[in-house]
Amino acid sequence: MARLGPLVIRLALGVIFFAHGAQKMLGWWGGAGFSGTVEAFTKQGMPAPLAMLVIAAEFFGAMGVFFGCLTRFAAFGIAAVMTGAIFLVHIHNGFFMNWFNVPGKGQGFECNLGYLAMAVSLMLTGAGPLSIDALRGGKWTDIDAG
Repeated sequence: MARLGPLVIRLALGVIFFAHGAQKMLGWWGGAGFSGTVEAFTKQGMPAPLAMLVIAAEFFGAMGVFFGCLTRFAAFGIAAVMTGAIFLVHIHNGFFMNWFNVPGKGQGFECNLGYLAMAVSLMLTGAGPLSIDALRGGKWTDIDAG
């Protein structure tokens, strides 16, 4: 049963980041889409190339994680985005999320920390079973294959 751990983490993290990445990349689910997201991020002081990398890491990283394709690389992209989100956006709001939507109070970093832990876990373990990485059998993509 322990072998299924990476699969469970992969599917959950992939779905979560696909939703957020699709908002930023495609404008789905009320998102701003690619150009709107780049514009919003640059207005907040982020260089446009970095904004594009964030969008790509969330959207394509989510698919890589979900399907278990180049999982460690895809998870690294998500981990980098979550590290940036923690230290550049959320840390000044404290640990906890703003559960009661207090006006003027942002969200803490607890959720980002959970996602970061999930991504780092996949970086350490690889994709696990039922993944493209496992099918390929590459020793750098799945811990059991090498």
